[in-house]
Amino acid sequence: MTEEQHSSNHPPLPPTTEEDRFSWLRLLRSRRVGPTTFRRLLSEHGKAQNALAALPEVARAAGEEDYEICPAGVITAELKAAKAVKARLLCLGDALYPEFLADISDAPPLLWAIGDLSILQRPMIAMVGARNCSSLGARMARALAHDLGAKDNVIVSGLARGIDTAAHLASLKTGTVAVMAGGVDVIYPSENAGLANDIAQQGLRISEQPMGMRPQARHFPRRNRIISGMSQAVVVVEAAAKSGSLITARDALDQGREVLAVPGHPFDARAAGCNMLIRDGAQLVRNADDVIAALPMQEPEQLALDQVLQEAPRPAPKRSLQETAQLHTQILNRLGPSPVAEDQLIRDLQASAGDVGPALVDLELDGKINRQAGGLLSLAH
Repeated sequence: MTEEQHSSNHPPLPPTTEEDRFSWLRLLRSRRVGPTTFRRLLSEHGKAQNALAALPEVARAAGEEDYEICPAGVITAELKAAKAVKARLLCLGDALYPEFLADISDAPPLLWAIGDLSILQRPMIAMVGARNCSSLGARMARALAHDLGAKDNVIVSGLARGIDTAAHLASLKTGTVAVMAGGVDVIYPSENAGLANDIAQQGLRISEQPMGMRPQARHFPRRNRIISGMSQAVVVVEAAAKSGSLITARDALDQGREVLAVPGHPFDARAAGCNMLIRDGAQLVRNADDVIAALPMQEPEQLALDQVLQEAPRPAPKRSLQETAQLHTQILNRLGPSPVAEDQLIRDLQASAGDVGPALVDLELDGKINRQAGGLLSLAH
């Protein structure tokens, strides 16, 4: 049984009793049940208890013999561990569940949270970047986080070394959220234990992973889509040409979020990813005002006027993963070993530069295409 690429346009109704919450947790912790399968099972069976009862037969139909759902004792232990660290369980559809995150196609059905949950009701901006950042990059991250926080924005990051740490430290007093790759009670890296404790006291730590889960390599890309999904925009401060920060930027594009980047010196490899993003359409960031200017207008008066006059342009529809994959395939089919100009490729595809540009970044990062001088593109050898 594999995680199917299917999602409902409507989130499931949140659990209303302790039994329901227990069953939600047990269903999600069962083997090979991810966010998408979880939502499909609830859609088909109505309640988590019914989905649990049907799950072994569903697995058998998919070729999984002797399938067993997650033991109840595992969930009892997880709930006990959560209680010990005062972690709260947020369910998709709850009033406190992050509004922006609920809109993404693979939103986590459940989140563990430690800290001030009221932070989740405020506007959020993600900041990500290199773990081995330069002193100038760290200074830039601190300045951006401080100034954005002073304008009532919550800073979301991943508690990693480098840029993440600088962003969290600078926004502790104004509001910060650390999205954990492992369990919300497992601090990684260990050197950030003091910072993590401060965030629990003054901000918020969240994770979709089970309590006590040590972070593994495969958890970090999943964590990144939560960082971008919670936020109105993602600011990349420093990033190499192939880095986890660019995975977060790619997630943000797929989720319809704004992507912004701080430019760096062409000779500094830590700035290569940011410079690539700017070259391909990301907005350049010099200060907090640049970030604020890129955000969708939030003023109630302006929104009301737009509704009356119907003059405001509709936002571009978010590209689904399937649509993104189709565009990638179309690009690869058009390219060959002989270089082709990017503007010619866009004309041949009859697509917009705004759609093709981010797709080219994805394919270049994946090593599937080469970009040569003069904006020429070709298939990688």
